[in-house]
Amino acid sequence: MLSYRHIYHAGNHADILKHLIVSQICRHLVKKEAPFFYLDTHAGIGQYALDSEQAQKNKEFQSGISRLLDEDNLPEPIDEFLDIVREMNPDGTLQLYPGSPKIVDYYLRKKDKLHLCELHPNDYPLLAALFPNKRKANVVKDNGFTAVKAMLPPPQKRGFTLMDPPYEVKKDYQYVVQALKDGHQRFPQGTYAIWYPVLGRKQADDLIRDVKNTQIRNVLLVELCIRDTEKERGMAGSGMIIVNPPWTLEKESNECLPVLKNILAEDKHASHQIRWITPE
Repeated sequence: MLSYRHIYHAGNHADILKHLIVSQICRHLVKKEAPFFYLDTHAGIGQYALDSEQAQKNKEFQSGISRLLDEDNLPEPIDEFLDIVREMNPDGTLQLYPGSPKIVDYYLRKKDKLHLCELHPNDYPLLAALFPNKRKANVVKDNGFTAVKAMLPPPQKRGFTLMDPPYEVKKDYQYVVQALKDGHQRFPQGTYAIWYPVLGRKQADDLIRDVKNTQIRNVLLVELCIRDTEKERGMAGSGMIIVNPPWTLEKESNECLPVLKNILAEDKHASHQIRWITPE
């Protein structure tokens, strides 16, 4: 089943959380001279035209990135992330929104390398066209979960793997945990980030429990919900499960999440949580 296309949801609250965390991880990686490797298991098309027919259908960006860009005096990590969005829209009109590959590309140096996986037949060619330089990026039409075994450990010996499947089939919840186990076994010093939706409390909590049961250490949870998780259907929030996070990420998340909750909240039940699933 390959019906999901992210362009219908680009720039929403879940993207903001995911891309803020991706930005912070990359900021940390480039502080060291040594090169790093980035693996994106579900890369999408890399960037999104918010004036497209698909993005305009639900206009989720209006209650997400548009609202955030209207704010002043934001914490530095949020402002750093917004600088990427501003650079893509130099005339000040919000037309383009970066996907995860473009967020990472913003920080990329010549010595760093991307490996981007996208299986959707319509999205893969768009991603490949956005990253034509093979020295910078391998773009493959592939199931990203299999790439975790194939590409890790990387020759750079430093790496960041993002896994954010669409969860349009329930088995994705099992696949993402297995991919984490496979990756960590092969490359235990790497940083891994799993994005997940909060469609209901039980489904999210089951995934968190399954990650905890892997007995992998040093796992941080960062979650933002913009409304009550049980009263309405749809995605009330999302979270990131980060293995081997930068040592600054917990502090930065505690600084940023209350601000995001206040700006993006849709009802009085908006919430956030930052906690260790398993300590180091």
